[in-house]
Amino acid sequence: MAAHSNLQPAIDRIWRGRTTADKADECARYLYEHGIKPLEEKALGVQMLREDRDGESEFVTVSYWESVAAMSRFAGSDPRRIHHLERDAEFLIELPSGVQVLDIVSSIGQTG
Repeated sequence: MAAHSNLQPAIDRIWRGRTTADKADECARYLYEHGIKPLEEKALGVQMLREDRDGESEFVTVSYWESVAAMSRFAGSDPRRIHHLERDAEFLIELPSGVQVLDIVSSIGQTG
């Protein structure tokens, strides 16, 4: 977790991607090393979620931010713009066209 533990998350940035079942474990390792680790230093918190289905797995990355400005320092001037990792095309069934950016309107318990 980033060194911002005294700040409260106000924004979630959500990325989704799907891969084939035979690539899911390798994809998970890749996403962690190249997607999650960089976020650990910048976001207030980050989670990588995985759902295995028949023939495919979906990954969801949720990062928590104190503001859109803070998210923009990491993601660029348009935090909704997708930033593909170098090997995304190799792993993902289709490249996501964007991310969701949601305001947190209520939160109970730990989120990151």
